[in-house]
Amino acid sequence: MKFNPSVLYIKVFATFLMLAHAVGLRADRYDDYIERYAPLATEQQERYGIPASITLAQGLLESAAGRSTLATRGNNHFGIKCHNTWTGDTLLRDDDAVGECFRAYADVRDSYEDHSRFLTKKRYSRLFELEPDDYAGWARGLKECGYATDPHYADRLITIIDRYALYAYDGDGDAMAEANARFILEQLQNSHAVRRSRGLHYVIATPGDTYTKIAEEFHLDAEKLMAYNEVEHDGEIRAWEEVYLQEKHDDAPEGLKKVTIGEEETIRTIAQRYGMKISTLERLNPKPGRKLKLR
Repeated sequence: MKFNPSVLYIKVFATFLMLAHAVGLRADRYDDYIERYAPLATEQQERYGIPASITLAQGLLESAAGRSTLATRGNNHFGIKCHNTWTGDTLLRDDDAVGECFRAYADVRDSYEDHSRFLTKKRYSRLFELEPDDYAGWARGLKECGYATDPHYADRLITIIDRYALYAYDGDGDAMAEANARFILEQLQNSHAVRRSRGLHYVIATPGDTYTKIAEEFHLDAEKLMAYNEVEHDGEIRAWEEVYLQEKHDDAPEGLKKVTIGEEETIRTIAQRYGMKISTLERLNPKPGRKLKLR
């Protein structure tokens, strides 16, 4: 019988997953979300040509793995706002401004379908010129086309896709087996990609990360790393939050004067997003409200 390396990849991958579940490496709400909604994402890919990895990563990030208020109350998994054309149900939520209007759906399937239709607008047309497996290009393109105001939106999506090997859903056959093999190596290495913004080097935390764990990976002093990120005690870091490998700036990015604290956000998450010190924000906002001064 002819040897098929793809079969070996899949068998090794399956064995690895069983071991991982046994020790709790992948037993988290993100896995549950992926298992539940991957069929919807691949269905949308077949119909519209949007990489399933991108759809899943956006759904995970925007809905906090299905646990955000928009997701639980309005089945909105992609943070799509009402805009002028929406005639369906709505929800109000603080985001870039206070009390913004967001779309609400009868079920999650409607949210996935509307997300795909939303991306077929002319504004995002250049994304469909990318190769089907270029998820990094799609992630950066979404940010450049204005899908989100978060300066590190693309980095978060790419981190999620790499962490959970969501690129495996973008292909089939041998490509799937190769992706699974790469995923095993990535999980065993458990490494973080170093990124750069405003001259600062940082990584994106994944579920289960601590400052000690990241410090050991980069051969840094854990207390110094915690000082860079203005935390006094080690513990699990909020998933998909920036962890800076050097001291943050005293000021905000040029041109930004104010920002609204959105749902589940804090002064800390704003400081990490823009690579600025929490102490600066607290000095500028002695009595913080929903609006924060950045200068």
